Amino acid sequence: METVAEGLWGLADMHEKKGEIGKAVKCLEALCQSQVSFLPILEIKTRLRIATLLLKHSHNLNHAKSHLERAQLLLKSIPSCFELKCRAYSLLSQCYHLVGAIPPQKQILNKALELTASSGDGSSIKMFFATSILHVHLMQWDDVNLVERAVNKCNEVWESIEADKNAAQHVDKLDAAMKADLQQMQHVQDLTKELDALNQSLSRQDLHYADRSALSEKKTQVQEQLRRVSRVSSSGKESLESAYFGNVKRAWGDKLNLAPPPIDGEWLPKSAIYALIDLMVVIFGRPKGNFKECGKRIQSGLRTIQEELIKLGISDTVREVDLQHSAIWMAGVYLMLLMQFLENKVAVELTRSEFVEAQEGLVQMRNWFLRFPTILQACESIIEMLRGQYAHSVGCFSEAAFHFIEAAKLTESKSMQAMCQVYAAVSYICIGDAESSSQAFDLIGPVYRMMDSFVGVREKTSVLFAYGLLLMKQHNLQEARIRLATGLQITHNHLGNLQLVSQYLTILGSLALALHDTGQAREILRSSLTLAKKLYDIPTQIWVLSILTALYQELGERGNEMENSEYQRKKADDLQKRLVDANSSIHHIELIEKVRLEVRQLHELDVKRAVAGPSMRVSLDIPESVGLLTPSPAPSSSRLVDLDTRRRGKRKI
Repeated sequence: METVAEGLWGLADMHEKKGEIGKAVKCLEALCQSQVSFLPILEIKTRLRIATLLLKHSHNLNHAKSHLERAQLLLKSIPSCFELKCRAYSLLSQCYHLVGAIPPQKQILNKALELTASSGDGSSIKMFFATSILHVHLMQWDDVNLVERAVNKCNEVWESIEADKNAAQHVDKLDAAMKADLQQMQHVQDLTKELDALNQSLSRQDLHYADRSALSEKKTQVQEQLRRVSRVSSSGKESLESAYFGNVKRAWGDKLNLAPPPIDGEWLPKSAIYALIDLMVVIFGRPKGNFKECGKRIQSGLRTIQEELIKLGISDTVREVDLQHSAIWMAGVYLMLLMQFLENKVAVELTRSEFVEAQEGLVQMRNWFLRFPTILQACESIIEMLRGQYAHSVGCFSEAAFHFIEAAKLTESKSMQAMCQVYAAVSYICIGDAESSSQAFDLIGPVYRMMDSFVGVREKTSVLFAYGLLLMKQHNLQEARIRLATGLQITHNHLGNLQLVSQYLTILGSLALALHDTGQAREILRSSLTLAKKLYDIPTQIWVLSILTALYQELGERGNEMENSEYQRKKADDLQKRLVDANSSIHHIELIEKVRLEVRQLHELDVKRAVAGPSMRVSLDIPESVGLLTPSPAPSSSRLVDLDTRRRGKRKI
């Protein structure tokens, strides 16, 4: 009977290739309705395939559900088949979601989580089902305790996943998969265009027989190519994946195979994955100074997201309370991605001293937040932090410290709080008086004592940087040198952040000069200037040049001193012009003033509609910078120092 089954499967394949989905389903259902007994595993696979076809190509949700429930019942009697069970649970969960059967969906996801826990196989699949449960509870917020329990389960599973020290390699693989998929999509579009042209030619009445025959043969070839390209994924494998995401039916083939089933792309639609990959490329490229590529990816991601928001009905005038319930979840996904792209844009522009462009990005973030305050609640602290970075970069240190401290109050993330305290401390150090230095020490001390408790090294490198700067201001040069050398080594070995390395080198060069080690000072400062030029970091260049001028004065190198001073003057004039443009902007005062954003309070009913979005305790955690005062007498020479752009710990995308 296995031969009969293979024949029907082959026939179903043939019908599916031709687009005759109804006939393909009938072939497969003939197996399930047969009076002859087949092996349970064969019936299970057949029913899963029928359900997949129905979900991909029809609206027969109840029909698909009955096949999946039968498959799941048969799987209960089989002790193994872990992968098939996971696929069945995943597809059945989607079916229940689409027909509005939420209690059974929660039940099936809990069974799936129990299965993964007992099998000991892969933390990734455990996380998939744990986040699926959280998703359901967020969309159907009935009990805050259940939501909290789901969040805790996600945390528990996440802590069991080992930190991946080769994340950049995974980003490269994802980027390659996306580019291959884009090429395939372009190939499909080209073939479709060619097929349309052939049909147009064949529609002519005056076509000669020989020409018509040749064109018909060519049309058959193109159709076959189109079927083959459209049917096969980039990995060359068929997928048991639903064409639905949320309440929206996706187009045929709208999928990237980035992981084994059932976590192979059904959590996010393809456009969101495209944007997410662009975002990751930006995150890994920005600290290396790859601003040109980062700019392209930021624009690409923003364009993709804007197109999807329009599809969801989110135009320039739509606010949070106007959203349809079915659009809330996907709106949250795209809006959070949008804010992360804008934050990276602001960070890049501040690094390059493009203050007006940074203002524009910040204003966009503020406006989106004011329109969607519940969905984007996690962004409030990020916006305050960026306001602090902007204020510091234009020399408004008191305002910067205010916004950093406010940002720390607005987040529950210990890491984010620590980073904001460090930023505020550096702003106080830059103010320069005794009281401000005391405030800086009060902020740095607690973070310094707990710096080894954080996952990763970003917090450690930032607090060592700030502590070394404070010790230097207190004329404790040897101790400052030790702390800064330690921080530089960690930054170089683990973070690869060129701007932070450049800033560390500049301070160490200044210390070497203060300790009369002119040889080392010259070598260190030249390296720092090279990095600052690569990053288009004008304030750091000015800072390094000012120290080099002092070095040349001490060595009596008059020619180098004059040449260096002239270059420093040109850079200072350039920076001053940029600062004047920033100060004359209509947005400057509103961004730096010591006032938090005021959000219009939603009515209780509006809140209930909006809270079904993504978790409001998420921390975006995008690259930030920390301010640093240059020795130049002009306040315009003060600058943000870019710290690690990696995610805080393991917990972010």
